[in-house]
Amino acid sequence: MSISASSESAIFPSHAPVAASLPAKEMVGEGKAWGLCTAVDLQDCNPELIRDADYIKRYVVELCELIGMKRFGECQVVDFGEGRVAGYSMVQLISTSLISGHFANDTNNAYLDIFSCKGYDPAIVESFSKEFFGARRSTATVTLRY
Repeated sequence: MSISASSESAIFPSHAPVAASLPAKEMVGEGKAWGLCTAVDLQDCNPELIRDADYIKRYVVELCELIGMKRFGECQVVDFGEGRVAGYSMVQLISTSLISGHFANDTNNAYLDIFSCKGYDPAIVESFSKEFFGARRSTATVTLRY
């Protein structure tokens, strides 16, 4: 179950084996949730930034450093698509899963997904991403994976 939530709160399954009052990053690990998935939607990003492959790669490096994730291999950033789906897509494997993103030229929006079986703070991911891409608004959906 996942419902869009601000970074101040998150929706957790009613059968979660740990109290939802714990910070999300502490709800992942042995005897807890398998992983944590944060979907960040950024609206009205700086168009120049979301159309720059090197800048997107820099985002991944800095995000991984910020939340303590180890990158595995090179970040893939590809510009493709037509019409409303045209723009860059990004994938970065990390030792605990992956980070992906889609950058929509038509709307100047970005859609980021961070999934890891190592805990991290979703609020930090959202605020960092919003600032990095110069977005006017953001929303985050946080889901524990069992």
